[in-house]
Amino acid sequence: MPAASLEVRSLSAGYGPTVVLEDVSFSVPAGSRLSILGRNGMGKTTLLSSLMGLTRRYGGEIRVNGNDVAGDKSSERALKGVGLVPQTRDIFRSLTVEENLLVGIKDRPRSVIQEAYDMFPRLHERRRNLGWQLSGGEQQMLSTARTILGRPSVLLLDEPLEGLAPVICDELMAAFTRLAASGEMTILLVEQRLESALDFAESVLILERGQIVWQGSSEALRSDHSLVEHYIGVGSLH
Repeated sequence: MPAASLEVRSLSAGYGPTVVLEDVSFSVPAGSRLSILGRNGMGKTTLLSSLMGLTRRYGGEIRVNGNDVAGDKSSERALKGVGLVPQTRDIFRSLTVEENLLVGIKDRPRSVIQEAYDMFPRLHERRRNLGWQLSGGEQQMLSTARTILGRPSVLLLDEPLEGLAPVICDELMAAFTRLAASGEMTILLVEQRLESALDFAESVLILERGQIVWQGSSEALRSDHSLVEHYIGVGSLH
């Protein structure tokens, strides 16, 4: 699928009776990149989970290329081009790397697995290893590659660098940048590493207690240290 536009209108969502997101609205043009920032516990993961259909929606619309998917199940959203790489690195620990990748190819030919190996050569080296035998960084690569093989038109990345060594972070961000440059995917990135998030995305939104408190360009946020310190934390920019 080609990259798709994403539009969120007055979205309110949460878990059970608990409302986490309130009246969230934003749009992302097809093929562009958005970073979602904010302190821990402000609703960033809930936002991506809601876009994927994994939370309870109380109101609002989620439009992919103009089509409202808010009433669809997560499996239906996946078929319509929405893909999530979760913070929890949900791989099949009892399957090999290659078997995990096969799960992600949907109706594409088996040979497309080579795309994952080209993106992350380390996975090719470990292709016969079971999921539980991989390091945290390798598990994150596998989770990412499996989702990308399904060719989503909107890719949601939930803190993909968390807890990883700097060299692995650099490898992952290079892969995300190549994907974004291809124009084949619209990418939303939740990331605590502020410099990485600003380097990657053209635009940014900041969440505070489940609401958007700032939207704008990455360069505008980078130049406003008082805003960064207020909403994200002192010393976030170096």
